[in-house]
Amino acid sequence: MLRIAVPNKGSLSGPASAMLHEAGYQMRKESKELVLVDPANEVEFFYLRPKDIAIYVSAGKLDIGITGEDLLIDSGADAEVILPLGFARSTFRFAAKPGTVSGIEDLAGKTIATSYEGIVAKHLAEAGIAASVVHLDGAVETAIELGVAQVIADVVETGTSLRNAGLEVFGDPIMKSEAAVIRRTGADAENPKVQQFLRRLQGVLVARSYVMMDYDCRAEHLERAVALTPGLESPTVSPLHNEGWVAVRAMVPAKEAQRIMDDLYELGARAILTTAIHACRL
Repeated sequence: MLRIAVPNKGSLSGPASAMLHEAGYQMRKESKELVLVDPANEVEFFYLRPKDIAIYVSAGKLDIGITGEDLLIDSGADAEVILPLGFARSTFRFAAKPGTVSGIEDLAGKTIATSYEGIVAKHLAEAGIAASVVHLDGAVETAIELGVAQVIADVVETGTSLRNAGLEVFGDPIMKSEAAVIRRTGADAENPKVQQFLRRLQGVLVARSYVMMDYDCRAEHLERAVALTPGLESPTVSPLHNEGWVAVRAMVPAKEAQRIMDDLYELGARAILTTAIHACRL
């Protein structure tokens, strides 16, 4: 069986389980379950702490895992990303009291508090900056106020919590992260079971990003309509009973669907419909 590590809790757990369910895999019913065997799909799921997943995968104990790119880098594990999954996106930034630090070059000799010392240490080493890194679990915004550090490095979304703590971000982002499927570096890239798993998840990603659009239009407007809805290969076009009219079907990006419908309507298309895609293979 294919052995897969799945986050057992935290912000990664729910979206990862939802994606696996959409991909046709059996999911656990109780949060206390640590191992789940899905015999129909020949997969065994291991529910682990997100921070530990990269370690297990790099050790070769599990074939692949789902975790955050940030957690992979922070662990220093010998593993690599093979498929970004598009959720749990985050940005890591440095922050300090206003006016005290303006760029990464000012970090030399300072102490930086973070929950992700692996990421910060790697970033500093690549920049050639000598600074101290202090590990803190949980919120790190108070580290500067309490004199533990002069700078913090943390996940920044809106920046509200930093502003409330009297801090501001500076410099370029340390890194941007999202959930991803990982495997041990150097593992067999052509493993058929892994490839099937990836195709299923890729199908979910595409299904979430596209809708199927159907509409009727005059034959003389077909070329202009097809330019708006080219589909992945090309649209399906069928003649209608009413002479001079055709029915068109194509996949279109979900985020652009409303604009495309407006443009088609202005072109004279009618009976414009969109339907969700639940699964696909490209």
